[in-house]
Amino acid sequence: MGPGCDRMDTLMCRGATGRALARAGLGLLLATAAAAQTARAPVRPDWRPIGGTTVEVMLASPATGPVESVWFSPDGDRLYARTRSGRVFETTDFEAWTPSAAAKPPGMETPAPPERLPGTNARLVPDPERPGRLYALAGNLYRTDDDGRTWANLTAYRDRPVIGSGERDLAVSPRNPDELVVANDFGVWRTVDGGLSWTGLNEGLPNLPVRRILAAPGGTAGTRIWLDELGAAEFVPGSTSQWQAVADDRVREEADTRAVYSRAAGAEITAFAASGDTVYAGASDGRLFVSTDRGRSWTLSPAPGAGAVAMLWVDPQEPRLALAALTGRGPRVLRTVNGGAFWDDLTLNLPEGDAHAVIADRASGTIYTAADRGVFFTRADLYGGGPAAPWMPLTGNLPAAKAVDVKLNAAGNQLYIALEGYGVYAAAAPHRAGRLRWLNAADFSTRPAAPGSLLSVLGGRVERATGAGLNFPVLAASDSEAQIQVPFEVSGPGVDLALESSLGRTTLGLPIRNVSPAIFVDPDGQPMLLDGDSGVMLSAGNMARSNSRVQILATGLGRVRPDWPTGLAAPLDSPPQVVAPLEAYLDRVPVAVTRATLAPGYIGFYLVEVQLPALVNAGPAELYLVAGEQESNRVRIYLEP
Repeated sequence: MGPGCDRMDTLMCRGATGRALARAGLGLLLATAAAAQTARAPVRPDWRPIGGTTVEVMLASPATGPVESVWFSPDGDRLYARTRSGRVFETTDFEAWTPSAAAKPPGMETPAPPERLPGTNARLVPDPERPGRLYALAGNLYRTDDDGRTWANLTAYRDRPVIGSGERDLAVSPRNPDELVVANDFGVWRTVDGGLSWTGLNEGLPNLPVRRILAAPGGTAGTRIWLDELGAAEFVPGSTSQWQAVADDRVREEADTRAVYSRAAGAEITAFAASGDTVYAGASDGRLFVSTDRGRSWTLSPAPGAGAVAMLWVDPQEPRLALAALTGRGPRVLRTVNGGAFWDDLTLNLPEGDAHAVIADRASGTIYTAADRGVFFTRADLYGGGPAAPWMPLTGNLPAAKAVDVKLNAAGNQLYIALEGYGVYAAAAPHRAGRLRWLNAADFSTRPAAPGSLLSVLGGRVERATGAGLNFPVLAASDSEAQIQVPFEVSGPGVDLALESSLGRTTLGLPIRNVSPAIFVDPDGQPMLLDGDSGVMLSAGNMARSNSRVQILATGLGRVRPDWPTGLAAPLDSPPQVVAPLEAYLDRVPVAVTRATLAPGYIGFYLVEVQLPALVNAGPAELYLVAGEQESNRVRIYLEP
């Protein structure tokens, strides 16, 4: 369930009339929020793709990773592409790609050198249908029809190839000599007019060269990844459907640090992790080193590893606990609970193949690893050194591909993985199942609750919730999550929230403030903002206009006037107004709040309407609320003049 309408067709937070949805402009938005925030059962998570398989790098179309070769079927009905990983894909409509077992046919003989070449080390490709025509791959694609006396550049625009560089192969369609397909470092590119115009065929081609997840989404920032040869990229929900190239120095800085550690340790350091003064470093030959003085001196740590150390993880609160992921045929997941004095082999039943990344949730003792055969998890005593349980796969609806990285978001509720070629996927973290935990339903944080606000309880089906002698209405529940409303009558500084669930009775501390504002976002960071006139969700494709009204869906704004019963949908006409003083800021500049009420027809939602200035700067901006001196989360809104 999400913070709006649940997926079980029950009345979670809304009134029973569609007229309320139309009048408040919330129906589609809340259904989207619900679908995005539903928790799933463990072991087979409901994975959702993040950002697709292309990246925007200012070429003719979005790009992807290197493609080694392309060729047509003899009848020209089918195009094949072999990626750098050696996998072959095929398409018949130049949109959808599917795996293929086809092998590239033998190439034609290299033609005799023409009178001159358009560039050094040019690779020549003959046109099979026009004996006098030659193509040359030399930084751009060139064509000659007069034995090389003159060459036409088919891909350059202002001395820059519009399809990217690193041309590797060319295919000419047997059906149309003006239909050309180029494979290069940026993917697959096609022209049907002899090179006058080009489009990429990279959408849906599983070839995104993601190597690391740099950051999970948070605040106004989206998910960030590192791509081989393309650098850092970010996916900001609501902007585009592609990753966007961005400047990020983390990978370069880490490479510089590895070089420093390599000189100090006398080994080729391939991974490191630090917590306080303690630093762990792993080498290309499997050796592990420990430093307790921030890398100035190193001690060789006895470890059974033999392959290269691909990644290290260290507990930020207990530096004596660390994990290592290694490549090779020997031990591939190691654990130390004593600062590197010795390492335990946790490989157990992990399938053959390299382990590329490892991460742990200290509270539950859950360890996740990204490996050649996919993503796996186990549970172990992370501090006592006891044995681990057998590894279990987390396949679900994932494509069959090598997993190269795994990461938890800051709250530990979302698990992110990177699959070779297929990009990034996310799902509710399986270790949350079976352990009740409350979160703010709007921004998934642990900010204090406020009277009337909406909470999500993760980990099991909640049947009843009480605290301070008050009933906290359970608005909806599934086997893995419940939504409850905080009573308007509650007061701070906190209550013991008693939960009766499928797991038994659990008591959780719940801090309370008079107000604790939070703007609703989906798990990927897309804020719940609507155009005040049309009720349509705002995004980069539907930007907020200057001098327009923007509706913000929030929770945690506290008491309302007149008083309203807890657990009852707000009225459609004249909904109760927020009592606390409320401000809104756009790029830290105040904007007028014209309305702040309970959201008509819904429970636990507040509707805040702001008036944008007559003049705004075009592009993304930061929006947030302040109620009673308490700030909300900051979200991104896209503006047009």
